[in-house]
Amino acid sequence: MNRIKQFVRRLRDERGITGLETAIILIAFVVVAAVFAFVVLSTGLFSSERGKETVYAGLQKTRGSMSLTGGVIATSDGTSITDLSFGLTLAAGGDSVNLDQADTSNRTVISYIDNAVTDNDLEYTTTEVVGDLDSLLEAGELAEVAIDLATACPTCSVGANEQFTLEVKPPSGSYLVISRTTPASIAETIINLN
Repeated sequence: MNRIKQFVRRLRDERGITGLETAIILIAFVVVAAVFAFVVLSTGLFSSERGKETVYAGLQKTRGSMSLTGGVIATSDGTSITDLSFGLTLAAGGDSVNLDQADTSNRTVISYIDNAVTDNDLEYTTTEVVGDLDSLLEAGELAEVAIDLATACPTCSVGANEQFTLEVKPPSGSYLVISRTTPASIAETIINLN
């Protein structure tokens, strides 16, 4: 009988210890699962935040877009093109663009490229045809950009039947590429380069 009582006591003691061990293991599993869930959620939130930043950066690039309004008008001295002018407006939903040539930073830059010459910063003047007469091109406004090639790019010599490209690069957003070919005869004073 004593042996049975001792055996029963041992079983009860072992059950208590086994239950305690089981509870500790269960708590450890819950803690590990909570930490794992936190890591997974943090990684998901981080990656979704990065995705959102990428989308906003893409929107910012496209929202600053300008579009050409009308044709590119060239002035000729009979042998080469001396002046160029063209109209600019904002594309639908675009942000305002700084067209002040005098600004030293955060301004629009116009580049000239042909087969022989590349000039990455042409001097230009702007006149607002429609707008509030400030240096910002805003929604609903039309600005005329004029480039005196003889002054802005003395090495640029655009004769008859030659191709040239102008790149209008705003401080933010996509840039506008204007590529034109002069006609076979540039004897006329005013030429519409369509």
